[in-house]
Amino acid sequence: MGEAAVVTRATSGTGAGSAVHKHVQVREYVRALVEGADPGTPAPSERELVQYFGVARMTVRQALDALVTEGLLERVPGRGTFVADQRHEQSMRLHGYSEEMRHRGLRPASRTMLARIEAAGPGVARALEISVGESVVHWQRMRLADNAPMCVEDAFLKAAMVPGLVEHLPESLYDELARRDLAPTWGEDSVDAGLAKDPEARLLGIAEGSPVLRVARRAFSGRTPVEVSRSTYRADRFTLWIPMSRQPTAHH
Repeated sequence: MGEAAVVTRATSGTGAGSAVHKHVQVREYVRALVEGADPGTPAPSERELVQYFGVARMTVRQALDALVTEGLLERVPGRGTFVADQRHEQSMRLHGYSEEMRHRGLRPASRTMLARIEAAGPGVARALEISVGESVVHWQRMRLADNAPMCVEDAFLKAAMVPGLVEHLPESLYDELARRDLAPTWGEDSVDAGLAKDPEARLLGIAEGSPVLRVARRAFSGRTPVEVSRSTYRADRFTLWIPMSRQPTAHH
């Protein structure tokens, strides 16, 4: 099925009610177009959706990001966005930042703002299951997507577990942990909505008071906590999607 055929399957779309955010309208319009389509069927292009809805490309990208993260769509670099094969069991996967951005079809990059050894405070010590004052690596990075700020991230690791990390910072922390036989195998994320404060607003290129998502993570290798991080995401660029399932229950 060609791309034009997908676009013309349903032109009514979602109503443009003022109470509904534009990216939600675009998301549900695309969902209605592609639900039930065969895997590999092309989705509408960003350009077509921008023209159809008269919205910014960022709004369209946010809508498609949600459907990619949900597992309904997948991006193929150099080709476009297509209906995903959903026969695989849908579950949450522990992604590093770079892997997550590539999954969304974005080019990840990072800029180190701070990398040092410091004493663990109570919160970090508790999360890493070490003593207060024990040496930890503190790595603060600006995380970029398509060369634009996406989030500010502070990661903490037990220094004794990753000797030499500060002196030779890797491109990917999770790849480096895997190289050291400490690959994260599961984790816990805590997500809160908030308002950007200075200086994070300046770093993210948004106005002070703009909405942000704050994500606190503990990543484990087996039973050992290997990383605790705090990330502040621009809410206008990052959509958090959590797939869920429910097992059918017998009714008596």
